[in-house]
Amino acid sequence: MHRTARTLLIATLLTLGACQRAPSTYQGYAEGDYLYLASPDGGYLESLDAPRGRRVAAGDLVYRVGADPDAAHLSAAEASAGAAAARWANLKAPHRDSEVAALEANVRAAEASLTLAVSQLERTQALYERRLIAASALDEAHSAEASARASVDAARAALTTYRSALGRSAEVAAAKADATAADASATALRWQVAHKSGVAPADGEIADTYFRPGEWVPAGTPVASLLPDGRRRIRFFVPTAVAAQLHPGQRVSATCTGCAAPIGGTIDYIAPEAEYTPPVIYSRSERERLVFRIEAAPDPGIAMRLRPGIPLDVALEP
Repeated sequence: MHRTARTLLIATLLTLGACQRAPSTYQGYAEGDYLYLASPDGGYLESLDAPRGRRVAAGDLVYRVGADPDAAHLSAAEASAGAAAARWANLKAPHRDSEVAALEANVRAAEASLTLAVSQLERTQALYERRLIAASALDEAHSAEASARASVDAARAALTTYRSALGRSAEVAAAKADATAADASATALRWQVAHKSGVAPADGEIADTYFRPGEWVPAGTPVASLLPDGRRRIRFFVPTAVAAQLHPGQRVSATCTGCAAPIGGTIDYIAPEAEYTPPVIYSRSERERLVFRIEAAPDPGIAMRLRPGIPLDVALEP
């Protein structure tokens, strides 16, 4: 064999070897990060509005857990909150002039009655000193005068209290605290009733449901699982030498059997530690090889084309 031909053969073999050591695509699969929708409180499942396999949009109703006792408690709490708010508003509201005038009139009437009682007591005292009436009549006059004086004190105190009712900051503060506490209780029950209905937090597909209408759903137990479009993942594995060259933000392109077109994505996670090739992509040539797990987010709008579990061939874009 000529020297030139031998040189070309060696170069060709080296090139083929390099291609085998540094493949242009890497094996992986599609993965999904599921959301599990659950009610914070237990109850009977009233309706299942989105069965498994159905696509839903953010805000769509997925299920409803019966909230009859909680709804009754909420009505009572809202009524208590309304009553407390009314008491607080009544204490801090200004008094009407007509009410103040009525109390002032009561004071004047009591003072007039006291003046009359004092005058009658003086006349009765004079008659008693002249021995013209009995001692019992003088006692009655003293009692009437004392009663009239007490009535004046009571009317004046009522007027003073009514005028200074708004100034009693302690009572106003207590009424405000009662209203705040009642409103907080109503808000907590309102949240509890609202979360008896499960809604989709994002666009996606209902992957599975775990209860049927009429069954008891324990508190915190998922009723359905949702696979959001934005949480489908491209997961693949690369040798240690290749992992050192990758960085978040780098573009990739994934293909699969039956895919009409490649699915683009962006690397957003590189595993911090190496691992052995996972069983899902075992082959004779890759068994026992140390690799790094890489994850990429598929481009919005085409992510729903990725079905979790399908094998992928992933190429790094320049």
